Amino acid sequence: MEKFYVNPDITSAQTLPATFYRSQEVFDALKERVFEKTWQWVGDANNTIPLSESVYPFTFLDRFLSEPMMLVRDKENNIKCISNVCTHRGNIVAHHPGKMKQLACMYHGRRFDLDGSFKSMPEFEQAKDFPRPCEGLHPFNLHNWGPHLFVGLDPSFDFTQVINQINQRVGFLPLHEFKLDTTAGKDYIINCHWALYCDNYLEGFHIPFVHEDLNKTLDYGSYTTEIYEYFNLQIGYSEAGEEVFDLPEGHPDYGKNVAAYYYWVFPNMMFNFYPWGLSINIVKPISLHKTKVSFITYVYDESKINQGAGALLDKVEREDEFVVEGVHQGLQSKFYTSGRFSPTREKGVHHFHGLLAKFLNNNTQ
Repeated sequence: MEKFYVNPDITSAQTLPATFYRSQEVFDALKERVFEKTWQWVGDANNTIPLSESVYPFTFLDRFLSEPMMLVRDKENNIKCISNVCTHRGNIVAHHPGKMKQLACMYHGRRFDLDGSFKSMPEFEQAKDFPRPCEGLHPFNLHNWGPHLFVGLDPSFDFTQVINQINQRVGFLPLHEFKLDTTAGKDYIINCHWALYCDNYLEGFHIPFVHEDLNKTLDYGSYTTEIYEYFNLQIGYSEAGEEVFDLPEGHPDYGKNVAAYYYWVFPNMMFNFYPWGLSINIVKPISLHKTKVSFITYVYDESKINQGAGALLDKVEREDEFVVEGVHQGLQSKFYTSGRFSPTREKGVHHFHGLLAKFLNNNTQ
């Protein structure tokens, strides 16, 4: 597979080439080199696994990696993430969420404790060197941010570092008090490469040209992007009169009219904080030409919904879809190779492309 290079100097750098978005080989390599080495949001504890001694089976990046997993909460309310594949013959162990004191495979009766450790197996009395250390269910890395749970298959960086840095800006918000609004959540199927959706999200450059209503709310001239190692932040400042955060004294942005904090965490997670709450967007690859974007809504202050930068999210999404599908179509052209970055407006896209090149070239350490 070709090597990718993105010049760290944005004033000289070129975007990833069109071949990145067109190559099935590259798309497949992203599974092992990017998504297996990073983190994914898998839900919040209050809604996925609220009760002690219970399980919540799920599929990690279904239709892409499709790894069977489950969250388990024990009697002491410790939450872990373990494999949902029986170590005897590979059967799925738990098919439905619910209360459970132990795990039992319905195929041949192998049993496990809720932490995944091997417990018993019938008809194995004569088996030599049994049980082996690997008879237990494989544990996965799990991290929580308030009630939100993140899982990694074999992550190459510590998620605690990411959250600690994000909390410098939004740590004053009581995440445990945010309520999931299931009526506002929505999935979008978009005919484009997943990375194009992230490219579009990571710059406010297009806002005056694509989002007329949003542009009226945000002060485009003050729109800023801050780059960190594995995430970046776009700050949307508001014109006078629009809904903004009530920031506490000592906050880095105290005294400023902040309408939105747009956090992107490599490779495919967005956490958009508005005065009314939080909109989580998860970009899920399906195929080279198809992507699923899940919007998950958490409300903190209902009185501020449909005001400011966090209003009309569905309209903004539809406008973004039209653009990224057009770019995906254009990238199939034999006459397009790569573009250049705006040094003032595309810092986030440049950061993203640099990380993709780094991980694809197996240079993650």
